[in-house]
Amino acid sequence: MTNDMPETTPPKPAATRRIPLVLGAVLIGAVIGYVAVSNLKHPGGDVACNGAVDLAKKIAPLAHGEVAALTMATTPLKLPDLTFEDANGQPRKLSDWRGKTVLVNLWATWCVPCRKEMPALDSLQTKLGGKDFEVVAINIDTRDPDKPKNFLKDANLTNLSYYSDQKAKVFQDLKNIGKALGMPTSVLVDAKGCEIANIAGPAEWASDDAIKLVKAAVQPAPAGY
Repeated sequence: MTNDMPETTPPKPAATRRIPLVLGAVLIGAVIGYVAVSNLKHPGGDVACNGAVDLAKKIAPLAHGEVAALTMATTPLKLPDLTFEDANGQPRKLSDWRGKTVLVNLWATWCVPCRKEMPALDSLQTKLGGKDFEVVAINIDTRDPDKPKNFLKDANLTNLSYYSDQKAKVFQDLKNIGKALGMPTSVLVDAKGCEIANIAGPAEWASDDAIKLVKAAVQPAPAGY
């Protein structure tokens, strides 16, 4: 007797068909889990700045003595791309320093603690300034642009580059993220533009305490910068 029924390919076992789906689900779950753990590690911030928070935690024991008032970053935060001008009136922005650890400082001639702090900042730049670190001191005097320049000249503070923002927008930008509560204000920023630490008020930046902390915070510039 002939078989008039068409031949059919036996169906693959259901378990075999499910293997790729299961493997895919496992991989997706692993990725989601990794992202979730990363976010739980430092919740509520910019994931790209997690490294800055880890660094802040590592160097926190050095925030004592002359730099005891430093507040170390606990939430990943990328600073706004602050805009200002150099001594020649050319536009600059914070991202111009990507690849360097930077101490951003806001100062004004009408601020007595600022004027007292400037020699220490100049000394810090002298000791540590280079390809991996720079003090970026931004003057926010809104009148008489020659006054802050003359102050630096008269005080023989020649190692700091002159930067200014006559509209004081840099102060407002930092205030909007809770990092400028008064004058002077300083923020230690990593090579990606992320906050490591901040301080509202002056610090003795030329002290051994400050030098040790800043040295520990400075990371070598990544290749390609």
